[in-house]
Order: sequence, then structure tokens, then C-alpha cells
Amino acid sequence: MITAANRTFTVVIPARYAASRLPGKPLIEIGGRPLIEHVYRCAAASGAERVIVATDDERIRTACARFGAEAWLTDQAHTSGTERIAEVVARLGLDEQAIVVNLQGDEPLLPAELPAQVAATLAAAPHSAMATLAVKIERAAELYDPAVVKVVCDAQGRALYFSRAPIPWERAQMPQLDDAAVAAGTWWRHLGLYAYRAGFLRRFAELAPAPLERCESLEQLRALWHGFAIEVAYSSQRPGPGVDTPEDVAAVAALLQAELPPAR
Repeated sequence: MITAANRTFTVVIPARYAASRLPGKPLIEIGGRPLIEHVYRCAAASGAERVIVATDDERIRTACARFGAEAWLTDQAHTSGTERIAEVVARLGLDEQAIVVNLQGDEPLLPAELPAQVAATLAAAPHSAMATLAVKIERAAELYDPAVVKVVCDAQGRALYFSRAPIPWERAQMPQLDDAAVAAGTWWRHLGLYAYRAGFLRRFAELAPAPLERCESLEQLRALWHGFAIEVAYSSQRPGPGVDTPEDVAAVAALLQAELPPAR
């Protein structure tokens, strides 16, 4: 696996208060700590030079201050986490080649090694504007689930396309596909973890949304549409579930219960 040894990167965690399905999601307590604290701890353990929570709400900034996280208030008008991160990058005045990792604020079970891996992947790909990660799809239900984003790559490991549909479509086999027939390495699940060059982030915020992006509701398609390369690395580590629903909160709490020391 690629590691980020001797690489410098910054992690920015976008954290919006008004989530559509779980308002106030970053502040929901899991195991005695707010969700955003679990995500911050992952980032802090990744080897990042700096970790910043980018939020639209003073309540989240205050909660972050309580557990020692650096948190910035950003424009409430932003429509995506990428726009929020771009504001932070502009305010930091980072060098064009500086690497910034987008760690989503609802992934408390993401292994700390993965932000380092995606940062190192981009550092090793000077002609790519972005990098991301993928893991093997192991079940047919996962392949057909539109909430699971699939990715296909070229021979050099760059993304050709991302989709909520099962891609590639194996014409002879797909209608009869079941869990036993899912061949490891044929289909890949995209993980919503990105590394960007700071200069590209400044440009990305100015790019017009793409028709494919609107169709699939996948922001990374904007970069492909406008001709920017996205490097993809394969990870053997599978993150635990993210938090989008009340049921997810209970599932994550159960997984964390045996691992966490008591909250202070």
C-alpha cells in the first residue's frame, strides 16, 4: 500500500449543520462524543500536518473547540463540501501544489490510514488534479445499490467514469448475477475521500456544473467533464458505515462501543 510517509498534507472536514435527513448531524452524540469528534480523531491520527473543520454553524465551531479541534466558520451559501474546502484553501493561501484531503464529516469509522493513502496517491501522480480511493465490491446487492458509487479506471489507474449504476455491465452475466458470481476485482466501489492540489481546488470552485454531474448527482464528474484527471488507488481496508439516518447512528454506536475509551 502507498503510505504518506514524508508527505505533507492538510485535512479539511466540511461539516454542515442543516443536513436534510439528520439536521444537526455533526453534533449527534455517539459513544458520549459528537459525531464530528470521531471524524476529527481519524484525521488527527492520519499524519496530517493540519486538520481544520470547515463549518457553517457556530454551534459546531463551539463543539469543536471543546475537544481541541481547529474549526473555521465558512460561508453559509456554499452548496457543497468542496466549495467550503475551497474557501478554507483560499484563506490559508496554500501553495498551488499543496495537497488537501477532503474527509467527509459523517465517516466516523474511516481507517486513519486512508487519508494518508489518498494524499500519497496524489503526491505520486504529478499530472493528476485529484485522487480518490476504491475497494472491491463483494456482493451483488452492493453492486446494484444506487447509494453505492461505482468507478471504472483506465490502464494507468485514472478514473474513466463514476456511476450509481452497476458499471461495467457484463452483458452475458449481469441478468443472472448473485453474490456467489461477483468476481473480486471486476467491480469497484468508490470511497468518498478525495485529495486535491490547492491550485485545482481554486479552479474547481469556478467550473460550471456538468450535465453528467446533475444526472448522477456526483460532483466528481464535473472534474472529468472538464478534462481533469482523477487518480484512483485501490485499498484493502473497508470503512465502516457512514451516518445518514437514525439507524446508522445506532449501528455506528454498536461498532464503536467496544473500541472507545470512556468519554471524559
